[in-house]
Amino acid sequence: MRPTRAAVLLTAGLVTLLGVPSAAAAETPPTLYVNNNSSSCSDGGSGSQAAPFCTISAAAQAVTPGQTVRIKTGKTYAEAVTIDRSGAPGKPISFVADGPAGSLVSLGNQTLTISGASHVMVRELHLNGGIRVTRSADIELDRIKGFATNAGEDLVIGDASTDVRVTRGLLPGVRIEGGAQRTVLSRNEIHADSEGPLVVADAPATVITNNTIQFGCGTAVSLSGSSSGSAVFNNLIGARPHTGTCDPARGRAALGVSQSAAAGTRADYNLLAGSFQTVYSWGGTAHQDQAAFHAATGQGGHDIVHPTTEDAYKKAVDSADATAPGVLLTDIRGYPVVDDLRVPNTGKDGGYLDRGSREGQNWLEGVRLELDQPWAPAGTAVKATATAVSAWSGPLTYRFDFGDGSAPVLTDERTATHVYSSPCECTATVTVYNEAKLQTAAGAKAKVTAPGPLTAGFTSQPFLPTAEDPRAYVAPLTVEVDPRSAVAPWPVQQVDVDFGDGAHERVSALEPVRHAYAQPGDYKVTVTLKDAKGATSTVSRTVQAAYAASGYVPVHPHRVLDTRLSHSPVQAGTAAQVAVPVVYYSSGPHHTGGATAAVLNVTVTGATQDTHLNVWPSGQQRPATSNVNVRAGGTSSNTVTVPIGSDGKILAQLNSGQGHVVVDFVGYYQPNTGKRFHPVTPTRLADTRTTGGALGAGKTRTVKVAGVRSIPPDAQAVALNLTATGATTDTHVIAYPEADKRPATSNLNPEPGKDKSNQVIVPVGPDGTITLYNNAGSTDLVLDVVGYYHEWGGGALFTPVVPKRLADTRTTGKLAPGATTTVAGLPANAVGAALNVTATETTSPGFLTVHGYGTARTDASSLNTRPGETVPNHVTTPVGDGKVSIWNSWSGSNHVITDVFGYFTQG
Repeated sequence: MRPTRAAVLLTAGLVTLLGVPSAAAAETPPTLYVNNNSSSCSDGGSGSQAAPFCTISAAAQAVTPGQTVRIKTGKTYAEAVTIDRSGAPGKPISFVADGPAGSLVSLGNQTLTISGASHVMVRELHLNGGIRVTRSADIELDRIKGFATNAGEDLVIGDASTDVRVTRGLLPGVRIEGGAQRTVLSRNEIHADSEGPLVVADAPATVITNNTIQFGCGTAVSLSGSSSGSAVFNNLIGARPHTGTCDPARGRAALGVSQSAAAGTRADYNLLAGSFQTVYSWGGTAHQDQAAFHAATGQGGHDIVHPTTEDAYKKAVDSADATAPGVLLTDIRGYPVVDDLRVPNTGKDGGYLDRGSREGQNWLEGVRLELDQPWAPAGTAVKATATAVSAWSGPLTYRFDFGDGSAPVLTDERTATHVYSSPCECTATVTVYNEAKLQTAAGAKAKVTAPGPLTAGFTSQPFLPTAEDPRAYVAPLTVEVDPRSAVAPWPVQQVDVDFGDGAHERVSALEPVRHAYAQPGDYKVTVTLKDAKGATSTVSRTVQAAYAASGYVPVHPHRVLDTRLSHSPVQAGTAAQVAVPVVYYSSGPHHTGGATAAVLNVTVTGATQDTHLNVWPSGQQRPATSNVNVRAGGTSSNTVTVPIGSDGKILAQLNSGQGHVVVDFVGYYQPNTGKRFHPVTPTRLADTRTTGGALGAGKTRTVKVAGVRSIPPDAQAVALNLTATGATTDTHVIAYPEADKRPATSNLNPEPGKDKSNQVIVPVGPDGTITLYNNAGSTDLVLDVVGYYHEWGGGALFTPVVPKRLADTRTTGKLAPGATTTVAGLPANAVGAALNVTATETTSPGFLTVHGYGTARTDASSLNTRPGETVPNHVTTPVGDGKVSIWNSWSGSNHVITDVFGYFTQG
């Protein structure tokens, strides 16, 4: 319970400390300012805010009665300050901090001296050199924080000073001496490890009230000499754990009052916690417990002696004397006196003042705000409920602000009702206050809508991997359907989405949903909404799923399939699945779904009959295209660029017979990451027939590519047409970036008597080179560059397409020697294309050159033709006006088949 006299008693204590205020002066003199961080400061100026003093000392020499000196915080004032000017009754001179709440003026290691002054107030000061008060009267030192750097007391009051008040400070030691009278120490924290923290010698009528004193050895509170008529009340004195024993001559005592100081001195309601050699020493007699002390002296009748300091604070709560001299209504932190409803009020006359420097508070740990209608049309009554968590169940005040400009509601109730008059996306807030004005706040979103019917709507967009998180799983052809554009006066509780391809999804809120389509195209998407009132609404429209333009990410070549190892050749009519890894970790390749297309080297070997292999995305129909053509018993390879299915796989199938398939993964295309392609006019980079000679068995040849011809020095990957001629035996050739890190893959399978070519995309090694390796026999190699990849400087992005046949001369007539055919069907804005070009029914050995329509042809070859064989090659080529040109060499006629797997556009 709370006694009705408590507030009266506390107020009486405050008046005892501060006295009755004098009448206000008729006119307040101007404030003086000190700012040592101001470029306009001057100690010879007026001390105005515009032209402040640079030093506190200058202000101390200029201040007059009734004036306040505001000292800017932030930068240390490395000066010893002396205050020797006086105010007047009711017109003190004041030195205060000018800065953010809680900030202090710092004097560093310097000293503050108040000498021969009166009616002076100093607040919010931090210094390490100590404070000296001599021959002064009516001095207030409030919120002083000090740590003495030299041995001795931090604060000394003496030389007959009178009416000095020290409040709410943090001090390592205090000494009051030399005839000082009526000194008051209240709500301070005094800490000393070895010396006695508070010494009063020859200082009558000293008041020591509501301080927290922690010490090691000596006497915590010592009164001696003519310090009679003093008062020691409501203090919390704690003996710190001390290793070893104290000097026997000094010992460890809580309270010591000499015989000469005992007359008229009172002590009560103190809490003495810890291990003491002597608890009390009064008038020369030691007392080891409270009962004996009280019986012998009549003092300390309400003292508490507790053996430890750990839980001593619990004994201090609501147990002090609110009528003791020097009581302050606010504690060292500025918090007020509060009744802790969890404990009985055992203070004097049922008061609830705490002992020590700190008042326990009804701490507010938090609050939760809930709206019963967080989503409703304007005109609906919305009830807000606040649930606060506090240390105890005391009275709270709630301030509800509904965020629409209406007047806040101030109430003692934890609920408030409000009617929003117009639609808004508002944030309602509640701020909870307790008796001490401590507060906590919380908010809740209020969606206030226009009254009307539920009307479905949605937007759609491609959902792509981001540059910030390129490894996140995002399948190709993923589309995000966002129904939040719907007009919904009441909360939507069910969203049904029909994606138009047989897939459905249901969610319980208006939130985006995503779906990966198996193949690109236009789909009718239908969204049906149901709200909290049971109303429904449906909307449909066409949504396009399309491959996104992507950058190229080269990887260290890695074999992902070799059916020879599992003794399971690929059969005609049965598609083999290939899982494509697109990210490499230290443990090996792992699949993520961010890529739209893979770049592979595909080899068919051991075919039982002449056949061809199709490669296409999983989940799509097998296209009427081809990627690798092989003779019975032969080995043939080709680079393949192919979209990846929504399940992260591609499919491979032979047209007839069976054979083993080997797939090497060399790179991938992904939106919002990777390198851009720069097509170039096909140019020869190297030819061992003219330089270096044929490459022998197990030998390597390093070829400089970066900074050569049209390739810049900082190119990161190159697209090359690799041709083998004059092979002495069946072999394979590998192109790779770093000479000492040869992969277990292959790019080209040369055979004696045949010129064979394959396009390769190779990362550029650290020294701007690539390396070529020949496995067996010897062979000459020819390298023609068709483009390069770079992270900056413009360039083109790749957009995969469903594999599609663009042209087939078997329906239009053979391509004669020296003739050119034009292949159309590419986008008009394409600057390059990834094609599979196949020559068949060849009459004589020769080659084909593919180049951009309307551009000059070079001598570089794109494909080597051979009589009696069908020869494919992956060709990355520039494009002009949506077309490419294919020139047949003069050797013989050919049928030419052109399939497209994607195109490049400027990003």
